[in-house]
Amino acid sequence: MTHRKTVVRGAAVAAATSLLLAGAGTAGATAPAATDRPVWSPCPPPTAAQGGGDAPGVGWECATLAVPLDYAHPQGRRIGLALIRHAATGPGKRIGSLIYNFGGPGGSGVATLPGFGSTFSTLNTRYDLVSFDPRGVGGSAPVSCFTGPQTDAYNQVDSTPDTPAEAEQFMDVTQAFAAACEKKSGALLPHLTTTNVARDLDRIRAAVGDAKLNYYGFSYGTELGGTYAHLFPQKVGRAVLDGVMNPDENYTDGALYQLKGFQLALDNFAKACVAGSYVCPIHRSTPAQVEQLLTDVVAHLDQHPARTADGRMLNDSLALSAMAHTLYSASSGWPALARAVSSYANWEDPTALMALADSATGRDDKGHYDNGNNIFSATSCADYGVPQTTDDIRQQLPAYRKASPLFGEQFAWALNQCTYWPVKGATDHMEVSAKGAPPILVIGNAGDPATPYGGAEVMARRLGKGVGVLVSWKGGQGHCSYGKGSACIDGKADDYLLNGKVPAYGTNCP
Repeated sequence: MTHRKTVVRGAAVAAATSLLLAGAGTAGATAPAATDRPVWSPCPPPTAAQGGGDAPGVGWECATLAVPLDYAHPQGRRIGLALIRHAATGPGKRIGSLIYNFGGPGGSGVATLPGFGSTFSTLNTRYDLVSFDPRGVGGSAPVSCFTGPQTDAYNQVDSTPDTPAEAEQFMDVTQAFAAACEKKSGALLPHLTTTNVARDLDRIRAAVGDAKLNYYGFSYGTELGGTYAHLFPQKVGRAVLDGVMNPDENYTDGALYQLKGFQLALDNFAKACVAGSYVCPIHRSTPAQVEQLLTDVVAHLDQHPARTADGRMLNDSLALSAMAHTLYSASSGWPALARAVSSYANWEDPTALMALADSATGRDDKGHYDNGNNIFSATSCADYGVPQTTDDIRQQLPAYRKASPLFGEQFAWALNQCTYWPVKGATDHMEVSAKGAPPILVIGNAGDPATPYGGAEVMARRLGKGVGVLVSWKGGQGHCSYGKGSACIDGKADDYLLNGKVPAYGTNCP
């Protein structure tokens, strides 16, 4: 996650967009009109709200499915959901569609799925690969708030305020952001709950012609999958939840719980740097010294923001977002963080850190932002949001600082995102009990920063006996597990999805 002043985009597969692979492109393609049944046609390039880029190329088709804005009034206003698919390639008998959600809330499945085409090629032999932009995201009635220049200015406000004046400014800009969202997208905001996205998911299942939902949810997609299983247990087919959100955590406790995951990942990054597990130009004698260097960089930027070649300013808030963003991927993110910090360690070149910050916040090189920040606030606040005053946050700061000296303050102050939001939280925590559903694979990664491993254990229990099947990657690093280098994890998931073979509860992958 990291788009607002939250360090992470609540459990998005935040690094996903940086992994997109450009396709051959499809000249002249336009977004399909919304219909009750998908009418598939060549995909246009992703919009700015989806993150931009090239059209996905040969084999990918797009459609727009009409669904009710308000399920309490299903004959009322309708909105269009952007869909994408790649038909099953064979050999082998087609099973149906495998529908993906890549996290967030705020990730564009339409923009993300093509970048993982090779990762899911085995599954694509017998499934149509399908994804979508959830309501409010990208090409699906996107929530609009600040303009690009306004977001640039927003990101210059200190998200770890040191003085009463800075705290007031931070609260004021958060209030202005909420007001802009309400002004531009107020009619959408009450209907952007995960429960409604789950109802949309059931419409997509029916629209692609499947009697049961075959599903792969990463990160926030595990919350969506658990919600779907609770609402429609008899309609669940084969489902995998990977990088699992803890269903028992509420708004404030959940942020602290997640913060501890990021500190664990930071510790692992520093230990690997010292051990020489990757090329680490900020190598020091101890992990504590590596972490202290990052802390020193952030402290320096707090007092002396650095100007980039294009005139923009890298401050401590953006640097923290960049650092957290890289912890999602041990293979690519850790080396990128070490290089970026090294290039700035003598208070010289902020270019690399700013590029990582742009990736974290969804900004392209033209100053356009995707709308992930907007929908992250919209869904988080509508689901569980609890208003937090300045005094509330200050009372919680010691616990957050203790949990992570580097990230703690930014995580704590980010609790203000729902303080001025026009829609109040519908519940305290997610409900995922799914009595009557078939076995659902729940994959936990011991080194996951954004969705700490304990969430998988809780989710497997809460789904119910005989439903939640826990599989653990004890040696994992980075966010989520599939396609991250574990032949054991990939094999268990593939065998389950392709052949219906359910692994033993508590299976451990090295």
